[in-house]
Amino acid sequence: MIDLCELVTDGSHHSPPSQVEGYYMASVKDMGAYKFIYSDCRKISEEDYDKLVKSGCSPKNEDILIAKDGSPLSNIFIYQEEYPMVLLSSIAIIRANKNKILPEFLKYYLENPSIKKYIQTTYTSGSVIPRIILKDFKKFPINYPDIANQKKIIGVLKSIDEKIAINEEINKNLEQLLHTIFNYWFISFGKFENSNFTKTFLGDIPEGWNCGVLRDLLILTKNPIKSNETNGLPYLPIDIIPMNSLGISELKSDDEANSSLITFDKNDILIGAMRVYFHRVVISPCSGVTRSTCFVLKPKKEEYLSYLLLLCNLDQTIQYAQNTSKGTTMPYAVWDNGLGDMDIIIPPENVLKEFHELVFPIIEKIRDSYNEINKLQKLRDTLLPKLMSGEIDVSQINCDLKIIIIKFILNPLKYLWRYLNENKDYIQNTKSNETLLKSRPIYKINKFFTKFTSRYRNYRQ
Repeated sequence: MIDLCELVTDGSHHSPPSQVEGYYMASVKDMGAYKFIYSDCRKISEEDYDKLVKSGCSPKNEDILIAKDGSPLSNIFIYQEEYPMVLLSSIAIIRANKNKILPEFLKYYLENPSIKKYIQTTYTSGSVIPRIILKDFKKFPINYPDIANQKKIIGVLKSIDEKIAINEEINKNLEQLLHTIFNYWFISFGKFENSNFTKTFLGDIPEGWNCGVLRDLLILTKNPIKSNETNGLPYLPIDIIPMNSLGISELKSDDEANSSLITFDKNDILIGAMRVYFHRVVISPCSGVTRSTCFVLKPKKEEYLSYLLLLCNLDQTIQYAQNTSKGTTMPYAVWDNGLGDMDIIIPPENVLKEFHELVFPIIEKIRDSYNEINKLQKLRDTLLPKLMSGEIDVSQINCDLKIIIIKFILNPLKYLWRYLNENKDYIQNTKSNETLLKSRPIYKINKFFTKFTSRYRNYRQ
C-alpha cells in the first residue's frame, strides 16, 4: 500500500467544540455510500478548521476515504469537494500515486469482498469498537495491472456503480417528497387548517386527535431464532443498514448470522438501536433475521405503517432515542422507559388510513428498489474479483457491456433523476397533496417505472 500511495493517514484525533456556523468536520457517521451526508455533520470554528488543515486532516479531490472505525470498510468512496471540510480519525485518507495506481482502481480493489474480509480480519483491532490499524494497513500488499488495463476495469465497474447511484438519488428524491407530505399533514397541519384546534401539552392539535406514546401504535417484537434454524433467511446486520435512508441496498447470507438473532417480517420497521445517532431507520423488503442490536417494530394496524415509519425517521425521534439511550462507550437505545414512551400525536384512524393510501405506493417503490440495486451489486461483486485477478480479459470486453448498461439502464434513469430535481421546488411548495400525487411529475415517475420494467425484462431475455 505505502509504495503505491503518496499518503496513508487518518483525520484528527482531537475533536474541537461544535459551532452553529462554521466549517464541516465529518466523522464516519457522516459517510454515505458515495459521498458525505451533511444533514447531521458538525461544524467547527474557522480557527480550529485552519489548525486541522495545517495538520493534514483535510481531504483533497480524488483522495480515497475509508470508514476506519466502528464498521471498517463499510463505506469507501472517492472524495470530490463540495464544501471545505476536515475529518475526524474515524475516517482514513488514502492518496494514490496516479503514476502507479489510479484512485478508482484502488477503491474497487479494496471493495473486493475477499480483500475486504482479509483486511477486516488481519488489520483491525478492538472488540467493542473495531478499527483499522493504519501502521499495519500501510504494509497491505496489492496486485495491480498497468494503467491502461486499470482504466478498462474501472470503465466496466463504474458504469454499474453509476446505475446504483442514480437509483439511490431517485430514492432520496422520493423520500424528500414523503417528508414534505408528512410535514404538511402532521407538523404544520396544513391539510387540516380549516379544522378547530385543541390545546395540549404537545401544542395545538386538530379536534378529535389525541396524545399518547409510541408504544400505543407500535409493538416491539423479539422473536429469537438460532443460527442453525434460519433456513436460508437473509441476514441484515446493523452495519449494512444505511444511514438516513428508508430503503436497504443489501442483505447477507444467513451463513454469517451467528448469535443474538431475531426475526423480522416484510414491512416491519427496523431501527438500529446500537449507537442510534447513526440514524438507521428502514422498512424491510422481505422476511429475514437481524441481531438484537436492532429494534423490530410492527404497527398494531396495517394502516398505521406509513405514519409510523415517517415518524420514526424524524430527526427529533432519533434525538429522543439518543437522549434516553443507556451506556457511554457503546450507547444503546432502549424501548421501555425510552423510545417506546416518547410522546406523540395520534391522529384518528380515518386520517391514518387516508395518509397510508396516499403515500404507501411511494414507500413501496423505495422498499422494492432493493431488488434491482441488489442484482446490480451482485453483478459488480461477481465481476470485481474476476477483473482484478485477470480471470476476465478486459481487452476482450472493451465497451460492449458499458454500452448495454448505459443504453438500457443509465440513460432513462438519468432522465428521471433530472426531472425530479427540476421539480424539487414544486414538490416542496405544493400545498395540496392530492393534487401533488396526481401531478405530472408523479405521473411521469409511475409511467417511467412501468416502461423501465418492461424494457429491462426484454433486455434480460
